Amino acid sequence: MTELFVGIDVGTSGVRACAVGARGGIEGAASVPLAAPHQDGNAIDQDPELWWQTTTACLGRLGERVDLGRVARLAVDGTSGTLLLIDADGRPCSPGLMYNDARATREAERIAAVAPPESGAHGASSALAKLLHLLASTGGACHAVHQADWIAGRLAGRHGTSDENNALKLGYDPVQRAWPSWLDQLGVSRQMLPTILVPGTPFADIDPAIARTLGLSPSARIVAGTTDGVAAFIATGADAPGDAVTSLGTTLVVKQIATQPIFAAGQGVYSHRLGDKWLAGGASNSGGAALLAHFTTDDMDRMTPLLCPDEPTGLDYYPLPKPGERFPIADPVLAPRITPRPPDDHRFFQALLEGIAGVEALAYQRLQQLGAPTLRRVISIGGGARNDAWTHIRRRIVGVPVSVAAQTEASYGTALLALQGPPR
Repeated sequence: MTELFVGIDVGTSGVRACAVGARGGIEGAASVPLAAPHQDGNAIDQDPELWWQTTTACLGRLGERVDLGRVARLAVDGTSGTLLLIDADGRPCSPGLMYNDARATREAERIAAVAPPESGAHGASSALAKLLHLLASTGGACHAVHQADWIAGRLAGRHGTSDENNALKLGYDPVQRAWPSWLDQLGVSRQMLPTILVPGTPFADIDPAIARTLGLSPSARIVAGTTDGVAAFIATGADAPGDAVTSLGTTLVVKQIATQPIFAAGQGVYSHRLGDKWLAGGASNSGGAALLAHFTTDDMDRMTPLLCPDEPTGLDYYPLPKPGERFPIADPVLAPRITPRPPDDHRFFQALLEGIAGVEALAYQRLQQLGAPTLRRVISIGGGARNDAWTHIRRRIVGVPVSVAAQTEASYGTALLALQGPPR
């Protein structure tokens, strides 16, 4: 009986599970939708029990496609920065504060006063800011855990373990591979912080009762997971210094494999550790939202066949949905540059696509100025990756081979993590 390796992706709109065989081929996949979080202004939270119920339902659906008794290892990824407090038995003591919850503004000011600029813990939406906020209002807590940690802990019946990628926004130092001493100035108890493992490291056998309930092998092992963003990067197959992944979604996100950590706090550039390499990245406000400010999706689909990717418009645009940019130009009041406008809509559309490609090229240039290796190739993910004409334009402007990822699901990347173990 051949072994299977399962990755579970707990996302914002649903839970996805993917099973791969010993050679990384997909044997089966399943997904179950997840109710939207509760939002009240900057406060965005969710009942963690919904994550667990949806995860078990998704594994049940996966079991309709593959024999879960063949599963050797499981790993979980979750949204970066999503945090909750639990008691010694793993029961939630707080709601799960979501990755984009930004209520902890005062706590962020406290962190800014003591944390070094390169720390990933800055900002009101950081996991550390959420922890300080929850500690002020929650009793009986024993562990601070991320979304992925808690699901993996439920599967293992053992809590208090996290990974180097999820822990970055909680203040973990990936360079020294330790919790830094400046956390003591914030009154954070070391007993509250999770034990940190390298992603892909097996840390516990599955809980026997969970195995029986879900039909999993009692010998299955639970593996330290990662964040959804890192998992999606792993899924693309990018694996060498100079390899990069551009996500063409609402915003433009670039990530590149580097041989040394890169941090530029003022531009939101930070690095996740991937074995002996680093995943450096940043996010621009340009991207799909800048296109949707002018055209509907149907408009863009209609105009795409009219584009002339080999004939530049000659217009120097910097498309933004509204004033303000963070990377590759750090300017909170930077105005969009989208004039002059050609009389033909399809020419204007092409100029916008060229402009976003120019932002992408500048982003990779900035990463190289900060210490990243020479760009070797770019793999595309996200909705915009499906536009062949845009890929052609980007290939011309970025100046390296640009391809579209065959696999983009974070659950697939996490399944590879369960299969292959810690990245090298």
